[in-house]
Amino acid sequence: MSFIETHRGDSPIVLGLPHTGTDLPDDIAAGLNETGRALADTDWHIDQLYADLGTDLTRVRTAIHRYAIDVNRDPGGVSLYPGQNTTTLCPLTDFDGAAIYRKGHEPDADEITRREIAYHAPYHTALRAELERVHALHGFAILFDCHSIRSQISFLFDGTLPDFNLGTNDGTTCDPELEQNTAAICAAAEGYSSVVNGRFKGGWTTRHYGQPAKGVHALQMELSQSTYLANEAPPWTFDSSRAERLQHTLAKILNTLKTWRPT
Repeated sequence: MSFIETHRGDSPIVLGLPHTGTDLPDDIAAGLNETGRALADTDWHIDQLYADLGTDLTRVRTAIHRYAIDVNRDPGGVSLYPGQNTTTLCPLTDFDGAAIYRKGHEPDADEITRREIAYHAPYHTALRAELERVHALHGFAILFDCHSIRSQISFLFDGTLPDFNLGTNDGTTCDPELEQNTAAICAAAEGYSSVVNGRFKGGWTTRHYGQPAKGVHALQMELSQSTYLANEAPPWTFDSSRAERLQHTLAKILNTLKTWRPT
């Protein structure tokens, strides 16, 4: 499974990186239209943003793009946000609601199942293995699921998204102290806006693995791409100065999570 990248650290934290990949298998890429081939909905450079925040952090990343299959969606196809615009397990549109496939080349049920087995399941096998390993080391594990998105997408939400969007599925996926500590750091970060369980409450990964009673805590961080990119349009350039400023807050969050212990 060469498309799964794992770095093992010895802290309690596992970083999930489900949407940074830009690889598309040839057979899938051939069915995409020009909009789909642009890969606009990538969590651009999020792996780079988190790369230097600690060698003791475990990281699990898939190189496969979300247009092949979204590993942060329920494999059964259940919507994370019933009644709201969103994308599906194998997306048919981009975040603006535009079709990403050439007409007649959309994946059918058999193809979706094939992709789930080939690309979705291996990512979660790797992620689950690292959470279990970290749990065995510390008696608990903290999944920090790393995401980013454009700050303005009218198809998905009104207005401008806050800079830090912390999701814990309304407080169910982690110990309350973990949510409170993280939210407090975000709120205190000068020049940034933040929200807890706003438009993004945590994807399937956060909701599936976050089981505090079993010692597995999960938080999703959805960052506005305006906080670290020079622009939110092609060529999606990483802005080192913006990123460095943001990394100070992210490092503070992760260091606080690392020192936490269940009571």
